[in-house]
Amino acid sequence: MNVVLIGYRGTGKSAVAGGVGEALGRPVVSLDAELVRRAGCSIPALVAAHGWAGFRDREVALVAELAAGDGLVLDCGGGVVERRENFAPLRSRGRVIWLRATPATIVRRIAGDTERPSLTGGRSFTDEVVEVLARRTPLYAELSHDAIDTDDLDVPAVAARVVELVRPHLDGARIGPESGAP
Repeated sequence: MNVVLIGYRGTGKSAVAGGVGEALGRPVVSLDAELVRRAGCSIPALVAAHGWAGFRDREVALVAELAAGDGLVLDCGGGVVERRENFAPLRSRGRVIWLRATPATIVRRIAGDTERPSLTGGRSFTDEVVEVLARRTPLYAELSHDAIDTDDLDVPAVAARVVELVRPHLDGARIGPESGAP
């Protein structure tokens, strides 16, 4: 079984994924980083060349490939919920944990992020976060098995909570470094 982290940018997925991977002795795969590696260019360049639809098409293919694996911690991009074809693969072979934060926290955490192009075009940064989060929130809720509010928690506390939530669902042979997991 995989551990799958979802949520908007700035909720802590990437940082938490590292702590979860370490605690469970599992490899961590960032979907966005893997998309960038395979495309040979940044996400803004990929979106400029192929549009958001082309980016999402690549993301769907990567989700299908990685979700079919076992024993991974998957750090999903914030927009993985934009395509429902991602839901079944992620849920069927993984425990999906939604990391949540308020728009104010998200804006504070990602204000300097230049790695993602605008999702709404022309709106202020805060308005974009509020608009996209409102659209995605029901999708995150539908996809996830559990949720953690990250506003007032540090990364180690969130990672510990993820481990606490997923441990009962893991195959006993693959739950920690002492098990010989990769």
